[in-house]
Amino acid sequence: MISNRDNLELLNEELLELMRKKEEDEKALNEADQAYYNHRNQLQERESELRHKTKAREHIDHLLNEIKDQLNNLKLQLAGMKERLDVEFKINIEEVIDQPRNSDTAQEELQAQVDRMKKRLENLGEVNPTAIEAFQEMKKRYEFILEQKNDLVDAKESLLQTIQEVEATANQQFLDTFNQVRENFQKVFKALFTEEDTCDMILENPENLAETSIDILAKPKGKRPSSITQLSGGEKTLTATALLFAIYLIKPAPFCILDEVDAPLDDANVGKFTQMIRKFSENSQFIIVTHNKQTMGAVDVIYGVTMQEAGVSKLVPVDFRSLN
Repeated sequence: MISNRDNLELLNEELLELMRKKEEDEKALNEADQAYYNHRNQLQERESELRHKTKAREHIDHLLNEIKDQLNNLKLQLAGMKERLDVEFKINIEEVIDQPRNSDTAQEELQAQVDRMKKRLENLGEVNPTAIEAFQEMKKRYEFILEQKNDLVDAKESLLQTIQEVEATANQQFLDTFNQVRENFQKVFKALFTEEDTCDMILENPENLAETSIDILAKPKGKRPSSITQLSGGEKTLTATALLFAIYLIKPAPFCILDEVDAPLDDANVGKFTQMIRKFSENSQFIIVTHNKQTMGAVDVIYGVTMQEAGVSKLVPVDFRSLN
């Protein structure tokens, strides 16, 4: 019994020792687990940082490639610009770059000017190799048309000057002739009427002789008509006859034909009319168609028309000059 008890105590002590050791081992295991989790978290953080840095590196590499591409493009543009400046404008870009800026214009304004010039160049289109020949042809055509235009302008000015001279001459001649006709009209009118009778010719628009109308005034003794239509038939006839002979006296014609002018006249006025015809017959030959016996008695030759047979006319002349 003692031996078993001792064994039991030994076993209890071993059990306690084992339990203490178990607790120590569990504690060590927990500490190891904690350390494991801590290291794993740190590893995840490091992996996350690595991924971010890798991604940032990729982005930087991408930017670097873009910068390299832009640099290559700029190098190509610079090379093309150098070649173009050298070929088209004979300018060395190395010398221009080293020169100091001598303008106060802002870069934005200069860039806007460059853009406008580029747009103008684009609007001009491609270079036409035959443009010079076309320009020379158009220039010759323009010079020819310009010469023709100048000739036409000179001809127009000369023509206008000639027209002005003709108008001035015509107006002056018209005015001179009008004054002569007016003077003759007054003289003939007094001869047909009396010295106390008055008449006149008035220009309604003396400022425009080419378009003006002429007003005829006739005032026999004892009458003051406001219009020539208020005169009697005989007075109208004498007035018209006076005007006719006033014009006739300017340039007498070799022949003058009067058709029954004396029809509205009374015997006294017929006598005045025949006296005037007798006076003017010294320079012209008058042919008068009349039925008035007094007029027939004042002429030199009478040509009578008879019809002895129906439809057959016969001319019978009587020369009073042979009788005288």
